[in-house]
Amino acid sequence: MNSDTFRRTSARRLAAATAAAALAAGPVLLAAPAQATGVEEHGGGAAHAAVLKAGLDVSLLDKTVDVPVNTSLNEVRAPQSADKKALSLTVDGVNKGRPFSMVSADVADAKATVAGGKAEGYVNIVNAKVHVPGLRGLSLIALRQVTAKATCEAGKHPVASANLLGDVTVLGKTVSLSTGGPTKVSVPDVGDVSLELSQTHTTSRTAAATALALDVSVNPLKLNVADVKGSVKLATADCTAPKPSGGHHGGGTPSKPTAPASGEPSGAAPSAPDVRAQSATEPKPAKSSAQDLAETGSSSTTPYIAGGAAILLLAGAGAVVLAKRRASH
Repeated sequence: MNSDTFRRTSARRLAAATAAAALAAGPVLLAAPAQATGVEEHGGGAAHAAVLKAGLDVSLLDKTVDVPVNTSLNEVRAPQSADKKALSLTVDGVNKGRPFSMVSADVADAKATVAGGKAEGYVNIVNAKVHVPGLRGLSLIALRQVTAKATCEAGKHPVASANLLGDVTVLGKTVSLSTGGPTKVSVPDVGDVSLELSQTHTTSRTAAATALALDVSVNPLKLNVADVKGSVKLATADCTAPKPSGGHHGGGTPSKPTAPASGEPSGAAPSAPDVRAQSATEPKPAKSSAQDLAETGSSSTTPYIAGGAAILLLAGAGAVVLAKRRASH
């Protein structure tokens, strides 16, 4: 191989190596910082719903046997969104070794979702009956329809609602309920039930709703065959709003909490169990149309793209010039 051929081959190899190095560096130079999407994934958001939750102490055979009944029907939780629609609930150990049917309904739907910066719990119950041990053929409560809903959206004040539609029968008696306070029902030789209607509670990031809450004390004919005491809740839903991302990930100065609106009461109600009050983060101000127009022509990635392109161009030109020089000698 003569010297000219060697120089040409070396120049070509050098040019190829330089171009390859520039191409390899291109993705690094053109990479732009990750952009926040507005709300972190789930971002602390959560939702919960249940058709029924019961905490009862059942004493059988003159209190020689105590059986705690802590159970629920269609209880669901998110961020793993869920939807349950079972129409009945049976419990064991309180009916002489046989399963005891505690709840039956035509519709018993509970949903919990966290998606798109919003957490929500929802319950719908239609034509339901709840029974407790010792009451043969007599339901603790029978109702036509109740709903409960709690919605918590990032940057917005949470909302909770609970509704009762149609008549309610407690221990065989039709009763009228109000939101002004508990309604007490006493049936001689059967027992006592206290009902709370449409309990709702909200904070800056949380909401909770319960359609019906019952305090139960039942001892039919005072025979002590089945003495039942405790609580039953029908249609409960609660949620916690996802946290706004604040426009960046990782460490940084957290947003300051917003001041309460002028129409909002200065004294906040005490937090319900399992519901934590947390300060809201300050929402971002809306961009003006002029700002939107100014941003349509470029973005924060433009300097990176321009710089990377310039470096690639210079690297390629340098490789060509160097190749020509070596080839001419």
